Amino acid sequence: MIQDVITLIEEWAAEFGANNENEFSKSYILRENIKPDVLKDNGAYFGFIHPDEETSGAYHDYSFVIFPTEEHKPWVVSFCVGSSNFKRDYELASRPGLKRLFTKLTNNDGYCSTDFTNTTSSLPSSFSKNSKIQHLSRTIGKYSQVINCCQIIDNPLNEEGKKYIKGFLAAYAKIREWPTNSQHRNAVSNALKPFLKEDKVKDLETIQKLIKERKFVILQGPPGTGKTTLAKEIATKSSAKNFFTQFHAETTYSDFIYGIRPNLNSGNLSYEGSLGNLAEAVSYARDNPKEDIVLVIDEINRANLSNVLGPVFYLFEHKMKEADVSIKVAPGLEIKQLPSNFYVIATMNTADRSLAVVDFALRRRFAWYTVKPKPILSSNFYKDDFNKIAEIFDWHATSNELNLQPGQGYFIAESENEIENRIRYEIFPLIKEYIQEGLLTSAIEEFNSYFIDRINQPLFE
Repeated sequence: MIQDVITLIEEWAAEFGANNENEFSKSYILRENIKPDVLKDNGAYFGFIHPDEETSGAYHDYSFVIFPTEEHKPWVVSFCVGSSNFKRDYELASRPGLKRLFTKLTNNDGYCSTDFTNTTSSLPSSFSKNSKIQHLSRTIGKYSQVINCCQIIDNPLNEEGKKYIKGFLAAYAKIREWPTNSQHRNAVSNALKPFLKEDKVKDLETIQKLIKERKFVILQGPPGTGKTTLAKEIATKSSAKNFFTQFHAETTYSDFIYGIRPNLNSGNLSYEGSLGNLAEAVSYARDNPKEDIVLVIDEINRANLSNVLGPVFYLFEHKMKEADVSIKVAPGLEIKQLPSNFYVIATMNTADRSLAVVDFALRRRFAWYTVKPKPILSSNFYKDDFNKIAEIFDWHATSNELNLQPGQGYFIAESENEIENRIRYEIFPLIKEYIQEGLLTSAIEEFNSYFIDRINQPLFE
C-alpha cells in the first residue's frame, strides 16, 4: 500500500508542475523511512522536502509528510517544518495566507496551528489523544513540535483519503511554486477545489431574518461591499415606513434626538424645538403600532456615539422589558422602552481607521453582520481584477487588514476604459494610502507588479 501511495504522490507532483528529472533543478527530494521495524509506531514517514536539503539526516524548512503504519489503520498526512527548523521559510511561515490555505484542508479529525512560526509548542492533546491514531502515538509525539497542520485519513487509497493527500500536496505545490503553466495551475486548483467552501450565504435574506430577531443590526465591512444599498433595500422590501440619516463628525444629540433651533422664517429672533431622526421615527412608531418602522443610520461610527445617543442609549435592548425609569426623548415623548415595531439598520465602514471607536456597551446592544467582498454575476463585473486583488489580500493581509479589501463595487464598469480609470483613480490611491500608513507592507511587490501590468503605473516613482 505504501508504495502505491508514493507512486501516486509522485504522479500528482508531476501534474502540479514538479520537475524531478533534471538533477540540477529538482523540485523536491523524496524522503522515506518505511522499514518494517519503524512502521510499528517507531517514526515511519515518507514525503517531500526542499530540493536544497541533504538526502539524509535532519533537514530544514517546510515539507509534505505522510505518517503511515503497516496495519490497515488510519494514517496522518501533514505539513511540517524540518527538525532543523527554518532556514529559508520563516518569512513564508509568517504569511497569514499560509495558515488560511491549510486551515481549509482540515476537518474535525485534523489540526492546524494558529501560529506557523511557532516550532516550540506541541500538538494539542485533543489531537494527539484522538482514539483513531493511538497506534501512531509515539511517531506523532516524536514530531509533535514541527507539525503545523495535519489530517487523519482512514484509508489513503479510498476517494476520501486520496482527496486529502492530494489536497495537502497541491497546497505544498502552490507554496513551492511548482506550477509553470495553466495546465499545472488548473491541476492544483482542481485538487484544492473540494476544500474551498463556496460562500452561499445570501446577505439580503440573512439580514432580513436577523433584523426581525434582533431589531438593531449594524452592517460592517470594507468600502464597496454595498452595505448602504443593502440597508436601504431591506428597509424598502420590508414594506415598512423608512427613515434615513447619515452620521458625520459633527452629528450631535440635537441633530439625532431633539434640539432647539432658530426659526428663520420669523421676523423676530425666536427658537423652536426640532425632533431629530430618531425621535421622529420613534414617535411615528408609537403612533402607528400596526406598521413597522425602520431607521437606517449610515456610517454610524463617524460620530461620537455617546454624545449623539445620550440617555436614549439605555433603551437599545432588543428584548428589553419596560424599564423602571422613563427616558425623555423629546417634549411629549417620554418612554420606558422603544416601540416593538421599531427597527434600526446601521452601516459601518471597517476601512476607515480615523473613526470613533465603538464601545463594548454598544456592541452588546446591536447584532453585527459582516458584509464581505464577493464576486457578483454581472456582465459589467471585472472578475479577473477582483480576484487578483482578493488573492493578494488573502495571502498577505492579517485578520484586521482583511477589513481593508476593496469590495465588489469597485470592479463594476461599463467598459475597459472605465475599469482602468477606476483602478487608476480609486483602487490605486487606496492601496497606496494603506501602504503609506504601514499596512499590507509585505504585499508591496505584488501590488506594484499588478498595477504596472494593469495600468503601467508603479506604486512609488
